[in-house]
Amino acid sequence: MNDHVYKMIEVVGSSSKGTDDAIEQAIAKASESLHNMDWFEILDTRGHIIDGKVGHYQVTVKIGFRLD
Repeated sequence: MNDHVYKMIEVVGSSSKGTDDAIEQAIAKASESLHNMDWFEILDTRGHIIDGKVGHYQVTVKIGFRLD
């Protein structure tokens, strides 16, 4: 196994469908400008309430990727 150096970023995904979709949105968007992404960690979950119901979910995701 080779030694690697990683960098981590935090992004916030948002979705009206649910937390899983918010995570997917965050990772998909990050993958447009990052490569070598290897792992993610959920840091925080929150949401927006509209008329007593969940309007949308927000999930803070830490993403780790290998540096070249």
